[in-house]
Amino acid sequence: MSTRPIITLTTDFGVADGYVGTMKGVMLDIAPHAQLVDITHEIAPQNVRQTAYVLYTGCPFFPPQTVHLVVVDPGVGSPRRPIAARSAWGLFVGPDNGVFSYVLAAGDVAQGAGNEVVELADPRYRLSQVSQTFHGRDIFAPAAAHLAAGVPLEELGPPVSDPVLLPLPRLELGRHVLRGEVLHADHFGNVITSIGRLLWVQGDLVLEPVFQETVGPKIRFEAGNALVTVGGREVAGLRRTYADAEHGQLLALVGSEGHLEIAVREGRGADELSLKPGDPVELRW
Repeated sequence: MSTRPIITLTTDFGVADGYVGTMKGVMLDIAPHAQLVDITHEIAPQNVRQTAYVLYTGCPFFPPQTVHLVVVDPGVGSPRRPIAARSAWGLFVGPDNGVFSYVLAAGDVAQGAGNEVVELADPRYRLSQVSQTFHGRDIFAPAAAHLAAGVPLEELGPPVSDPVLLPLPRLELGRHVLRGEVLHADHFGNVITSIGRLLWVQGDLVLEPVFQETVGPKIRFEAGNALVTVGGREVAGLRRTYADAEHGQLLALVGSEGHLEIAVREGRGADELSLKPGDPVELRW
């Protein structure tokens, strides 16, 4: 019994307009048996870095043959290239503006596999009329559907050797110190940092860096002896769960993706500390 192909959608379109539904119609016309899965349509408008983070957290949990369609495209209609890419975490279709930076880097390191990128140049795999402002409908959705239907990646266009890549998140390893940055604040105001992946081993934590190969022995330290400095505040100890803190208390913990998080129990850590992506964070022990 054959499995139905999966196409995920990640956009900054919201759900008030018909843009998402239109793209789904285009894909189902080409690949009627595809399963369409919404990751999110609530990316902040034109926020490429947030998109890169959301993809990094979601894509590893899908089957490796999944096609991930991404339309966060502030350069639509400009000379920026439309691309498709293959990594160990699946196939990706969207604009060449850095949205795939983290999945290409992390998937490559995690699985030891190379990446392949092509430009969506073959007119057979786009709509006959291409607008200047809705490439999600006219170029990206058709390409994603054709990939899901079995068209080989290399048929979509020529190879790309220089895709646009964002700088990788900061993660500096020192003696008894890790330095990183704020990556993202989620819907609850929890602040996710680039310090990860942290794994619990009994009462200790072991660092397995996400975006780089581990050099030398793994870093291991006692969670209770950790001191986090961020936003002008110090937080002692790393917790396992939000419930380990009192109501309204600031805490540091290991989040669901294995990254250091800063939170306020039943509050909003990002607001209390006025944190934004790129702000520095330091963990000592």
